Amino acid sequence: MKRLIGLGLLLAGLLYPFAVYFGMAHFAPWQYGLLLGVLWMARALSTPRRPGSLWMAVLALGFCGVLALSDSPQLLRWYPVLISAFLLVLFGLSLKYGPPVVERLARLRDPQLPPVAIRYTRRVTQVWSLFFLVNGLIGTCLTLWAPLSWWTLYNGLIAYVVMGLLFAIEWLIRQHVRGRS
Repeated sequence: MKRLIGLGLLLAGLLYPFAVYFGMAHFAPWQYGLLLGVLWMARALSTPRRPGSLWMAVLALGFCGVLALSDSPQLLRWYPVLISAFLLVLFGLSLKYGPPVVERLARLRDPQLPPVAIRYTRRVTQVWSLFFLVNGLIGTCLTLWAPLSWWTLYNGLIAYVVMGLLFAIEWLIRQHVRGRS
């Protein structure tokens, strides 16, 4: 069940900009808030507690509540910024309090990482933190000043293409670094 909920949140996040763009003629903003709130509540109740997961769920539920109560079409556009902010804080705090997020993920595959790999995972976590900062700033600018079509194009396509490129470039660099060690 928790995988289904996680998949629901992932799909909601991926499709959200298009749902806002094409769905505004058929659905009210409060309905988006209600649907997102149900998904976040289900996630909070079904997943084990991890560092930061509770405050992330509380903030997301707060946003969904404000969205549902305000019924504001403009507020709909802030959700991708909120997600980027969550991820920036998660990655950034992991750099300060450790271990970095990417190191935790790498240790799932190889629990005994050499020092060079630990330094590498820290650098990758820094790069992702920078990406989430820039992505959030672009999302904020588009939310405040751009037409809905530009916001949708960036948040529904361009941001994911850039993420994909970042993943691909990192994978290529990782293969190169592994080959040297």
